[in-house]
Amino acid sequence: MALRKLGKDPESPSGGSPTVYLDDTKDNYLVQGWKVLDKEIDAAERWADWLGLVSATTGRGVQVRRARIVSEPVSDYIRFEYEVTDELNIAAGEKVRWLPRRRATDIALPGNDFWLFDESLVLVNHFDGEGDSLEHEVTADPEVAKLCASAFETVWERATPHEKYRLTPQTDPVVG
Repeated sequence: MALRKLGKDPESPSGGSPTVYLDDTKDNYLVQGWKVLDKEIDAAERWADWLGLVSATTGRGVQVRRARIVSEPVSDYIRFEYEVTDELNIAAGEKVRWLPRRRATDIALPGNDFWLFDESLVLVNHFDGEGDSLEHEVTADPEVAKLCASAFETVWERATPHEKYRLTPQTDPVVG
């Protein structure tokens, strides 16, 4: 068995689990962390706070949008994210779009992953080289918020909605 680490959950309270691996010899995903008894129950329990927040927020008529800029062909971890987007993000009410990195060359992008709230508050996610969360930074700096809002809207307009974005078995994207 040849395991390759794909990534860890950056929102894990302990910073440790779950961690997703790929068994290259069998082309299977392995998850180290919480015991999985039922895929739907596990996802609902694991993400209960987030799913509840998104559901309540979208239930009030507020849009929750997530744009993912991805290198293609996609990594195994991005493939994993893609495969759970319907059951987690979309089911909770998020709108999700995908933008191939090669189509983002002319967009002024912030240097870090971020969440933007009401176009005025930015939560910046700082990760290490392995993709593990190091810390979160919150800023209400108007210039930072303006850059993030502008970048997000440009990405959103160019990106393909999740329901139209497809990955082929060779990990090459198909937009349709």
